Amino acid sequence: MTGQTDRDAGQEAALLALFVRNQTKVALALPVLAALFALSNLVWARWDAAVIWLACALGAQGVQLSLCRYYESSDNRLSRPGEWVGMLAASELLFASSWSLPLFLFWSPGNELQHIYLIATLMTVVAIRIMIANNFLPVVLAGTGFITVTILIRCLTVHGPLYVALAAMAVMTAVFFIQLSRRLEETARDILAYRSQREKLIAELERARDQAERDRKRAEEASRAKSRFLATMSHELRTPLNAIMGFSEILSHEMMGPHAVTAYKHYSADIHSSGHYLLSLIDDILDLSRIEAGRQELAEEPVDLGAVASACAKLLRTKADERSQALSFEIPRDCPQLIGDRRALGQILFNLVSNAIKFTPPHGKIAVSAALDDGERLVLSVRDSGPGIPSHELDAALAAFARGSLATRRAIDGAGLGLPIVKGLVKLHEGELAIRSLAGQGTIASAIFPRRRVLTGPALGGADPLAVASESQRRLIALTA
Repeated sequence: MTGQTDRDAGQEAALLALFVRNQTKVALALPVLAALFALSNLVWARWDAAVIWLACALGAQGVQLSLCRYYESSDNRLSRPGEWVGMLAASELLFASSWSLPLFLFWSPGNELQHIYLIATLMTVVAIRIMIANNFLPVVLAGTGFITVTILIRCLTVHGPLYVALAAMAVMTAVFFIQLSRRLEETARDILAYRSQREKLIAELERARDQAERDRKRAEEASRAKSRFLATMSHELRTPLNAIMGFSEILSHEMMGPHAVTAYKHYSADIHSSGHYLLSLIDDILDLSRIEAGRQELAEEPVDLGAVASACAKLLRTKADERSQALSFEIPRDCPQLIGDRRALGQILFNLVSNAIKFTPPHGKIAVSAALDDGERLVLSVRDSGPGIPSHELDAALAAFARGSLATRRAIDGAGLGLPIVKGLVKLHEGELAIRSLAGQGTIASAIFPRRRVLTGPALGGADPLAVASESQRRLIALTA
């Protein structure tokens, strides 16, 4: 309720300010009209009556202008708009009274032409006042209403159809003007309300922007702190892990002599395997941290995807054979070279194939292929015959440390960092990672690299390679041409 009252008071103050501004802008118009009106009435009225009336009109105008000037310079005009409405309406009533005096001071009995002239002039003044105060109904009623009532009284004191017509015209004109003023005031209030809402919205947006900026800075600081923490902890963790892995390997191979208990050999092998897994996990976390912090730099060079695929096959074929999986690499001999980081591209392919091996059941099929699409982009795809990823888990699969329902249900090892790392590395190469999967029909994970990174072969499309490559790429093209 208090908010509504404050808004109403604000609108009243704004309408008052608009009326005062309009009044001061046309401060000379009505005095000039009053002087011309007094001169023109010298034809019918005495000069002393004209001078007295002109002084009254100018005095009333001066009172109203002084009040408007005082309102503009007042410091507390916004705190009590109701008092200012009353004072400005009273000044308008004084102004209307001064302009109504000619109906009695200058009125010549029997002179219908002069009567029409007087009433027409007053209606002109009413129209001018409507234009000045059209958005503030209290002032309109104080001025227009008083002049109209005076015209009506004056006409009713004289008998004849002409005066009945003049009285009716004055009343209908006043009603029209008042209705018009009411509509204009409603429009003005709506505009003020919309303006207030807009200003409030702008203020809220600015606050939200400032809050977002503060949150962004805090997030960046947190990211830097995380990176510093991981960099520090990686060193602290790697040192004891290397010792654990070294000694466990010595124990598992019985380099210091056979174990008294045979199970110790298996235990030490388990320790070495667990340490190797933990070291791999630390490497993945650091890679993801560098990618998220924008600190992963690419050592760009022309890369043969066939060679990358061969290296990946050597690392993972044994693991696929253990699960009786058919792992095939279908990289054509004329596959275009790619400008990129050899290690990063190898990590992309290794993670995708490793994921496929994890989730594909025994005797399943995994195929790695590379080809150009219709846009001459190079697409590196890994297709498996596994159970697939449910559609509602596709987005979550790309989030760090996310594990799908299948991985949880089957207790498949992994921290959920493979796909986020692949996505980050592909993005660093200005490409995109696309995953298509149907439950029960397998998954296709595709790393799509842009055309400008394709060096040779059909991807150049007959165009001059120097025209589509950067400065560093042009030097590489010159070396590999």
